[in-house]
Amino acid sequence: GTGFKAGVKDYRLTYYTPDYQVKDTDILAAFRMTPQPGVPAEEAGAAVAAESSTGTWTTVWTDGLTSLDRYKGRCYDIEPLGEDDQYIAYIAYPLDLFEEGSVTNLFTSIVGNVFGFKALRALRLEDLRIPPAYVKTFQGPPHGIQVERDKLNKYGRGLLGCTIKPKLGLSAKNYGRAVYECL
Repeated sequence: GTGFKAGVKDYRLTYYTPDYQVKDTDILAAFRMTPQPGVPAEEAGAAVAAESSTGTWTTVWTDGLTSLDRYKGRCYDIEPLGEDDQYIAYIAYPLDLFEEGSVTNLFTSIVGNVFGFKALRALRLEDLRIPPAYVKTFQGPPHGIQVERDKLNKYGRGLLGCTIKPKLGLSAKNYGRAVYECL
């Protein structure tokens, strides 16, 4: 048996492209993944590339209305880690897939839909390369980083935003204390 299921596509045919030459403008992601038993690593990596870009589990009529090749993510390498059936899947995404200057779009595209995917037992984004061409689309703070640092009185280190947890139930004093500790 080939494991064929009616209406279900084999992602390897389209999204596993080991001959792909990575471009300087590609966003590159490295995912640590553990495929479900019986799912080949190439299929699991291709599934991550598909589900985080243009693919879906079945053929849809709108596929014929655009050139998906231009927009698809590509799993271009799979590296076995030698432990518990774990692999690193390397995926390249074309810049055209993303909205300029939007961190939200970047992360919902790459990691927003893939973690519950049934072909995988486990998945974790390990690394991300964002090319200068995409970084330049982000405007940054409206007054410049120096003004932001002056307001916060924080220099010589990265600035990080956070959400205080629990977000409900803290007294004003304890909420303020938690915020202060983040600074």
